Amino acid sequence: MSSADPRPVGPSDSSVGPVGPAGPVGSPLVETTGIEIIAESERTAKPHQLFWPWFAANVSVFGMSYGAYVLGFGISFWQAVVVAVIGIVVSFALCGLIAIAGKRGSAPTMVLSRAAFGVHGQKLPGIISWLTSIGWETSLAISAVLATATVFQALGLASGTTVLVIATLAIAAIIVTASVLGYHTIMRIQSVLTWATGAMTILFMILTIPHIDLSAVMAAPGGNVQKMIGALVMVMTGFGLGWINIAADWSRYQRRATSDGAIIAWNTIGGSAAPVILVVFGLLLAGSDADVMAKIGDDPVGTLVTLLPLWALIPFWIVAVLTLVSGAVNGIYSSGLTLLSLGIRIPRPAAAFVDGAILTAGTIWVVFFAGSFIGPFQSFLVTLGVPIASWAGILIADVLTRRTDYDETSLFDARGRYGAVDWTSIATLVVTSALGWGLVVNQYSDASYNDWQGYLLEPLGLGTFIDAPDGAYWDGPWAYSNLGVLLALVLSFAVAMVFRRPRIRHQEVGLTRRGR
Repeated sequence: MSSADPRPVGPSDSSVGPVGPAGPVGSPLVETTGIEIIAESERTAKPHQLFWPWFAANVSVFGMSYGAYVLGFGISFWQAVVVAVIGIVVSFALCGLIAIAGKRGSAPTMVLSRAAFGVHGQKLPGIISWLTSIGWETSLAISAVLATATVFQALGLASGTTVLVIATLAIAAIIVTASVLGYHTIMRIQSVLTWATGAMTILFMILTIPHIDLSAVMAAPGGNVQKMIGALVMVMTGFGLGWINIAADWSRYQRRATSDGAIIAWNTIGGSAAPVILVVFGLLLAGSDADVMAKIGDDPVGTLVTLLPLWALIPFWIVAVLTLVSGAVNGIYSSGLTLLSLGIRIPRPAAAFVDGAILTAGTIWVVFFAGSFIGPFQSFLVTLGVPIASWAGILIADVLTRRTDYDETSLFDARGRYGAVDWTSIATLVVTSALGWGLVVNQYSDASYNDWQGYLLEPLGLGTFIDAPDGAYWDGPWAYSNLGVLLALVLSFAVAMVFRRPRIRHQEVGLTRRGR
């Protein structure tokens, strides 16, 4: 079947009406569509609708905590502003490039990635993507639970284990329920949350302006280029690159005729508009108060909430939790689709439920048994960020090189034009990931299981490992720059652009050219 054939691959409900701000009117309560191609009659979304899920998932005050993380690299306020703006905007623009594939192919990200890796070869990056999504959504749920406990304690209400248990179960139930209901419900929820969370975030900023001490903020000394690169990589992995593996999941309901530029623009605007403002404001708060800077790592949202007057705690807590939940909902929904793409033969709602159960278990473990989660979380981000960056480079090159839409049948058939395994892509992913891991280091004592990284720094003269009596550490200007993430992204893109072009041209034989 060529890209001109409108028939969907697999079952898909097509009884939809006109499109409103939140999605098709009359769409079913529970989305049963899994990883199959969306029917032409259901591709009724408009580019501006991409704003809702991206903005709602990234307007959380959790973004303000990145102000402390960025300053932690030892750079000045203005250096941090430059790093934040570039890192956030560029990383979400990369998401927009991946989202083009969703518009062209109307399938989840990890299904469309089969065109670059092969139907079976895609399972390798698919597993990495699934682990990344699970980790992200669990971290958001953890932040919501910890914020709840902090607010309740500040108000003198019930606290301790009981509150944590109830908060964990309630938050997990909301996330799982919305994810099980699916795309149309999520789009409606996100369009409402966007206004509510945006308004409350503005109120938070107004109320906390008195906590800003500009003299203290500007007194922070500047850092070298290597420190700025380290902060840049952290921002990119914490924002756009953290979502890039699910970017096409939200654009697969877009009309095929929608321009690529509109897809990129609305992904970038929706994803980066709130974080740019939030991180800069977080820089002001963290640079003004050493106590905030010290505590924000263990309980990001809870620390920021304590800056508010008592009367504002409850309404702000509700909205803060909902913003974290909205991000987790996006993650659970997409991780369920990724699970299906790996060959798990269960309905889409069941896949979302399975991932929700894993989220609940992970949240319980961190909240009740782990001492701190920010160290392991940041280490986890960088570790999986390397192969995800490599995968993104390969897929972006694939999207930019293709002149036709996808052969929908071949995305599900290992004997089709995309084959079972694309060894060029697999080898590129493996080699660039190995190189990337050799140029990143684990900075967190509570994530010692990642101490194996950084093995190329000393041979290349970029850093020296110091095994001091009071604790081992890396020394050298490039040691903490996390250069490996950028290397994996850029190198894999370059290799794929050069070496996969002939194969892509061969795959396109007989397919309809885009725009005709």
